[in-house]
Amino acid sequence: MANLSLTLDSAVLTKLSKSYPEEVSDGKSSECASGSLKDLLEWLAVPPAFSTLRVNTFVVSSSEALMQVVKQLKETCNLQGKPELRVEIHPTLFDCLLVHNTGPHLPQQQAEKEVIVDHACGMAVLRGADVFKQGIVGAPLYARCLRGFSRVYQGSKMYVGTGVALVDRDELFCTSAVSRGVGVQMSEALYHSPSLSDFLPKIVFPQNLPSIICGHVLGPRPGETILDMCAAPGGKTSHIAALMNNEGRVVALDKTADKVAKIRSNLENFCLTCVESYVFDARKACSKDSDEVGEPPYPPATFDRVLLDGPCSALGQRPAVRNKMTAGCMASFPKLQRMLLTAAVHLVREGGTLVYSTCSLPVEENEDQVAWVLDNFPALVLEEQTPHLGGCGLAHSSLSAANCRLVQRFDPSRLSRIATRDCNSDTIGFFIAKFRKVSR
Repeated sequence: MANLSLTLDSAVLTKLSKSYPEEVSDGKSSECASGSLKDLLEWLAVPPAFSTLRVNTFVVSSSEALMQVVKQLKETCNLQGKPELRVEIHPTLFDCLLVHNTGPHLPQQQAEKEVIVDHACGMAVLRGADVFKQGIVGAPLYARCLRGFSRVYQGSKMYVGTGVALVDRDELFCTSAVSRGVGVQMSEALYHSPSLSDFLPKIVFPQNLPSIICGHVLGPRPGETILDMCAAPGGKTSHIAALMNNEGRVVALDKTADKVAKIRSNLENFCLTCVESYVFDARKACSKDSDEVGEPPYPPATFDRVLLDGPCSALGQRPAVRNKMTAGCMASFPKLQRMLLTAAVHLVREGGTLVYSTCSLPVEENEDQVAWVLDNFPALVLEEQTPHLGGCGLAHSSLSAANCRLVQRFDPSRLSRIATRDCNSDTIGFFIAKFRKVSR
């Protein structure tokens, strides 16, 4: 592992440390214990060892998709002079392809010229992307234009790779037009993984492994009526529709028009037509006064299954070497999540399923939210998840030991506690809880 670590505001670190105390002795199973906060920050700064692609099984089988992916990656790697990457079907998930990344690869020699990119661009490069022009903030070469760090950058920086510039400095910084497209084609990155931007978009969707698991845990069936409450960019929405074989009704909500447009674009790529997408605030998606089942809001108990992949602090995303979130911003998410959970509880029918997930790690957004639901909505009970490929809930959380084993936590801090990093453990940070609504 590279000598990197995620940098957070001190107040955010203090809040996060409550989820990762140095020692826990509360009688719960050791399998539910996390690693240390130091472990977590180091693992979050490096990418997972695997890239995952979800197959559009509505139009192609996984074996057929595997052949096309292998062929495309082979051609790309040969063209760029990079070693080929191994690809296989996930041993448990029939619609998931695993790409084995490699690294870290330290540079053999220092390049003469240096290009400075912003944080988002740098992290994308670590996941296999090229450097796009809009991510370049400095090219310290001698030139007339003084914009964009014309001299050698002396601030904090890290090496992410070497590449070939496809654009000169004047084009980047001396024109008024916004420059787009690839600015530097990577020839050797710190971590070697495939560039998945617009990669076979009709047959595969780049999606983190826990997100793919989330769709299977929801368990959609043909003919059902299903709600995806915070659906953008549509990865889970299209997965639900594909698992239903495009038979039934899926409603996708997001309150931002641009994001809903992205959902529709992804669904069009996948030839899925059973989804209705609306620009709508999911907190207001349930109304007792509504008797319509077309556009939102909807009457209570409208849906067989509800997925709430809620807005969160995203403190599980990898890689990330810096996060500028404030403690106040972090504290705002649990309140928003509870508003959405309340709507979700009312919208799912008796006997139906509610799945709650986040791509974050603080206990306040995960285990504590599950405990709050169980305390405030007696009609909801936790259910076992299939598949259950992650770890259990945090041992020191407000959940009982039995309920900790029912939820599913993907926690990179635990990588320091295990002997082998495999595809199910070396993922982004993620949390999944599955509820069933029973009669009371």
